Amino acid sequence: MRSLLLFTLAALLMISPACMVGPNYKRPAAPQTPAFKEQPPPGWKEAQPSDGVIRGKWWEMYNDPQLNALEEQVSISNQNVLAAEAQFRAARYAVKVARAALFPTATVTPSITESRSSGGFVTGGRVASGTSHVTTYDFAGSAAWTADIWGSIRRSVRASEAAAQASFAQLESARLAFQSDLAQDYFSLHGVDGDIDLLQRTVKSYQEYLVLTQNRFKSGVASGADVAQAQTQFDNTEAELVDLGVARAQFEHAIAVLAGKPPAAVNVAVSLLKKPPPPVPLIVPSTLLERRPDIAVAERNVAAANEQIGIAQAAYYPSLSLSASGGFESTDITKWFSLPSRFWSLGAQLPEVIFEGGRRHAEIKMTEAQYDATVAGYRQTVLTAFQQVEDNLAALRVLAHEADADDKAVKDAQYSLDISTAQYKAGTVAYLQVITSQAAALQAERAAVDVLTRRMTASVLLIQALGGGWNAANLPTPGELLQGQ
Repeated sequence: MRSLLLFTLAALLMISPACMVGPNYKRPAAPQTPAFKEQPPPGWKEAQPSDGVIRGKWWEMYNDPQLNALEEQVSISNQNVLAAEAQFRAARYAVKVARAALFPTATVTPSITESRSSGGFVTGGRVASGTSHVTTYDFAGSAAWTADIWGSIRRSVRASEAAAQASFAQLESARLAFQSDLAQDYFSLHGVDGDIDLLQRTVKSYQEYLVLTQNRFKSGVASGADVAQAQTQFDNTEAELVDLGVARAQFEHAIAVLAGKPPAAVNVAVSLLKKPPPPVPLIVPSTLLERRPDIAVAERNVAAANEQIGIAQAAYYPSLSLSASGGFESTDITKWFSLPSRFWSLGAQLPEVIFEGGRRHAEIKMTEAQYDATVAGYRQTVLTAFQQVEDNLAALRVLAHEADADDKAVKDAQYSLDISTAQYKAGTVAYLQVITSQAAALQAERAAVDVLTRRMTASVLLIQALGGGWNAANLPTPGELLQGQ
């Protein structure tokens, strides 16, 4: 009768809906803005949420086959991305580990025991002689199950699911970050190529001016000081040209490592930046929260922290554990599995802590504080995301105007150099005037190259700030986590 009541109780608990203590999760409110403060460069348009904004392989908008090939290697060979992928797989299996606690645990323990008693022992007030040798055959099994009455186990499963989703978003955030780093290094390298090309042309020009001053000196028209000045300017510029090789080599090495290759295996062909960056499709600010994987990481961490509060609150209530064991035991192997050899037991436990010095209350307050910290971290991540978008929109807009000013400065400096050269050849000005004009022309051209490089890297940073085409809908569902998808 007792066994029947116990199993009836267990069955009722299995099929009845158990309650869950603790707060239900609701995504915390995050900072919002109706529009970005900074306006994009002229000609750019704001995309609507249905447009899909940046899609897939965002780097293809630059129409550079060499960049495309390098970027494809990041997901395949970048060791940091592969480490993040392995961490996600571990988090996915942690969900299965947590979910296993919802089910009973069953074990079987077959055993054979040989025992031998002593040769002399006292029985009935007299000493008996002889030995006793017994072989015992056991085949026992047991099962135990902890009923999730208050939802502690289910909340642990939910916390593991949220942590796995956060790990997936962290993987996507790492992938985007390293893809962005590679693109920035790639454009910076070609910016150095632009500086090298400029200095090579400048060195050639300065060599021509050096020959000019030497010829004028031989003719008695120019002084030795003119020749010395021309020689010094030529040597200094040639040294600058040689020094650029260090920066180019370092950028090339960094690109190789980002692509998961040793530096010796990657050679980036020389190329000059000639076109401004293509327009980047913008999104409305309200959709930014769904587009950034780092925001998804922070939000999923909040969800996991919320479940910890429920787990801590469930500790206030008693837990119900059911256990059963049974099997066969015999000293005769031929009668091992006979009915008289059977044994069994059933049991239930309902432990409850009645005093522990305020520990559970402190644990609840601790999890609530940890939840508040994750909420603050989530909101800070959102604010940082808005800042990064605004920063790069401003950079692109200002640099576009600066590029126009630099183009004008290059033309003006070249015109001034042409006048100074003509005046020097006519003997109306000293060679110092030519050197001054040459320095101004070189500075203007290098500024133009630098601004174009900065515009390219700012466009990459804007794409990263907008999420690189990622969407929170890409997060795996709990079912997909269990299926390994």
